[in-house]
Amino acid sequence: MSRAVTIHAYGGPDVLTVEELEVGRPGPGQVRIAQKAIGINYIDVYQRTGLYKLPQLPAVLGLEGAGEVVEAGSGVGDLKVGDRVAYAGCPGAYSEERLAPADRMVKLPDAISYETGAAMMLQGMTVRYLLRQTYPVSSGTVMLFHAAAGGVGSIACQWARALGATMIGTVSSDEKAALARSNGCTHVINTKTEDFVARVAEITGGQGCDVVYDSVGKDTYQGSLQCLKPRGLWVSFGNASGPVPPFDLTLLRGSLFATRPSLFAYTSSRQELLDNAAELFDLVARGQISIAVNHRYALVEAAAAHRDLEARKTTGSIVLVP
Repeated sequence: MSRAVTIHAYGGPDVLTVEELEVGRPGPGQVRIAQKAIGINYIDVYQRTGLYKLPQLPAVLGLEGAGEVVEAGSGVGDLKVGDRVAYAGCPGAYSEERLAPADRMVKLPDAISYETGAAMMLQGMTVRYLLRQTYPVSSGTVMLFHAAAGGVGSIACQWARALGATMIGTVSSDEKAALARSNGCTHVINTKTEDFVARVAEITGGQGCDVVYDSVGKDTYQGSLQCLKPRGLWVSFGNASGPVPPFDLTLLRGSLFATRPSLFAYTSSRQELLDNAAELFDLVARGQISIAVNHRYALVEAAAAHRDLEARKTTGSIVLVP
């Protein structure tokens, strides 16, 4: 038996319940993992509330974690008992032990701790595809990144700095502004006291940005589009303020482009997954990116973690510790 955090109905943090569940032995192509740390991400909130529907209820929440392989099923050739692994995008993470598909596991380098591994996979690999594939960021790129002090944003600040890009970041407090600057954000806008559209125009001399990365959604999408230069790209990859409503395509004036990417679409093959993780691990190992695990909660405190995340009380990454 293993303790796990489940939901039986969609709703607020109170729907998260701790239960004892039978894990079972791994089937073909599966591994059983004793989890050492579990990542919390905003997509977990979307799934808990029902914004993103789960295949069925009840369900164990969570998509990201790191731990040790304790048993391997038949047909698993590249993982063995004792291997340190990390993953993202595998439902059922909020548990002490779990079964998982071996082909979605990535071996965790010895130099990277379990907590760092659990905190970096979904967020770090998201930044990798956003900055390296969705829009190839370079030293000449001028970009706007919303929520620059969050888990994804903190990594994006550092990655953009490593690429030499000009990054404009939005935050919701002076404390978060200082954090974004310390991570390498070139210009920081506090949306509580400043109009980000006007400030972007001022910073860019009216030219606008090449690309806007928007994980906030409903509250920012129109302003995000106004911050783009002609033929610029708006990347909508989250809904922290609520989903983007249907909108008139004339908002894309200036021949703007819009995309709604997902991590799975960029890591659907085993090789794509390994390539993405390898570049992330390399930058972390070389010290160009530091993963800030700023908040730790016991597994049974998952509801409290969700409340703090939704109240914007957190910065950097959040992990549950079984």
